[in-house]
Amino acid sequence: MKDAPLLNLVLSLILVLVVGYFLVVGRSILVPIVTSVISVYLMVSATDALKGLPLLRHMPTPVLRICVLTVFAAVVYVFAVVVAATVRDIAAVAPIYQQNIEDLLGRVETRFDVDTREIFTDAVAVTFGQLNLRATILSVLGSFTIVGMSIFLIVVYAGFLMAEREGFAAKISAAFTDGETAERTKTIVAHINRQIGEYLTVKTLINIILGAICLVILLVFGADFAFFWAIVIALLNYIPYVGSLLAVAFPVALSLAQTGSLWHTAGLAAFLITAQVTVGNWLEPRMIGRQMNLSPFVVLVALSVWSALWGVPGAILAVPMTAMITIVLGAFASTRFVAVLLADRIDTPDLTEPHDTRLP
Repeated sequence: MKDAPLLNLVLSLILVLVVGYFLVVGRSILVPIVTSVISVYLMVSATDALKGLPLLRHMPTPVLRICVLTVFAAVVYVFAVVVAATVRDIAAVAPIYQQNIEDLLGRVETRFDVDTREIFTDAVAVTFGQLNLRATILSVLGSFTIVGMSIFLIVVYAGFLMAEREGFAAKISAAFTDGETAERTKTIVAHINRQIGEYLTVKTLINIILGAICLVILLVFGADFAFFWAIVIALLNYIPYVGSLLAVAFPVALSLAQTGSLWHTAGLAAFLITAQVTVGNWLEPRMIGRQMNLSPFVVLVALSVWSALWGVPGAILAVPMTAMITIVLGAFASTRFVAVLLADRIDTPDLTEPHDTRLP
């Protein structure tokens, strides 16, 4: 069977294309499901942390789960309300922002004795055609609105996943009659639970700290919609490398449109960038380290692929989903070489000792 390797390669490519097609077509169904699974990791970690507190350690676990799920539902509801209100408010003040930008260009033209308005008009004509600040802002915020529209489904899915989590190990044992296969599957699930759960818990804590710092900075500088931008900064920080840049760019651009002052905007940008650099280069490496063991190049490719498939939600979920795929590939001899190629460092995780085999 000399053609067997070639046949396997062709079949693998066909499988990848088919899976990619269904990921695109089923985006509206799959994004809430995947988001709810990732959310359950956070809620499970929060439940375990609460269970370790002296006052709550004797409280029944189901009660703690209900409390955590209630808090989660309240948080996502507040997020949806804030997004909806912000989109409405920005749409109302967009003409004022547009006028502030035009006034700023006029002052620059007078100060430096150049026809900046003509330069600006030509540049816009070449690149964007015609600048419509209101339409641009609403287009960018549309991605967050799409996420907000899925809030209800995410909460419902997460609630059912939390309720059925305890019985997942028994289902694996019943589904696989081969004991070795069942144990291998439990071990893979346990490794995913441990690695993804730890990463998401620490990353979420870091993002909350960063969002709180940026909220203070935004309030000090009098930025409009400070609470919303703090949430966006915390949320986009889940996206490696480019997320922090986008998180700063949005409030800085709106600050320039709000105030029409270059110095005020430059000061806000400096403080926000300082917060991002401090958290990203000092706090985050110490708390997370190299936990996910993914090559930086692979992370960038994953961001491109998942962003193309699912937009902003795909970019946020790219790292944990890619890590899950890598763990599964590394558990089988036939696909282990792929996991090694995707890794940042070569090591062999211990998949022989199951820990938590519930999903997630």
